[in-house]
Amino acid sequence: MRKPSVRQSGFTLLEVLIAITLLALLMAMAFGSLRTAVGITRSGERTVSITNQTRTVQEFLRRQLSQAMSIPFEVIEHTGENHVFEASPNELRYVGPMPGHLANGGPHVQWITIAGDQLLFDHSQLNGFDPDDPKANNPREPVLLMRGFSEAWFEYRGLDENGEMGEWSRTWDNIQQLPMMARLVVVFDDSNRVWPDLDITILAGSNMASMFGFRRPHMPPAPSDEVLR
Repeated sequence: MRKPSVRQSGFTLLEVLIAITLLALLMAMAFGSLRTAVGITRSGERTVSITNQTRTVQEFLRRQLSQAMSIPFEVIEHTGENHVFEASPNELRYVGPMPGHLANGGPHVQWITIAGDQLLFDHSQLNGFDPDDPKANNPREPVLLMRGFSEAWFEYRGLDENGEMGEWSRTWDNIQQLPMMARLVVVFDDSNRVWPDLDITILAGSNMASMFGFRRPHMPPAPSDEVLR
């Protein structure tokens, strides 16, 4: 008499293939989610880093320019002309105090330059400063404040011939006098990078104007954080 057949336990080849396929799909989905999460995290960190860099640069520029002093860094002997503030759309030069440990030696001649897609800051002690060789007392490389913008320029604002607040201009012709305000306009191709408005009141310039009855323009509160120390 024939014995009844007994079905062997285990999985068929088809079931194993289906299980492997499902497992591979789950792993692919998990890996994709992980990559997305990592990408979002890195993008967030980059945005925070860029925001912090922009904030630091703006605080530094505001502090340095607001403290510009009405002290000449060059005197033309045959005319007696004092150069207090030289400015163009791409560069400005003035005398002012330096922050922290860099303040040794008294006021410094400071200049901020737009070179290509870079914003550079440099300085030299006023004592012994040679306008024909500005780097004679300071062989160090300029400080790179920022890079990567598509366009940037400086603008200046002072009183017009009627004693009224003038319009913003990319040029400043009165090299013997500080403007009342200055600002840096920056344009980025990257939509994730934003340059907030930076209108800086130059205290010595606005104080001079107030002597003639002009009201000082509003100046935003100074930041409390230490910058570039």
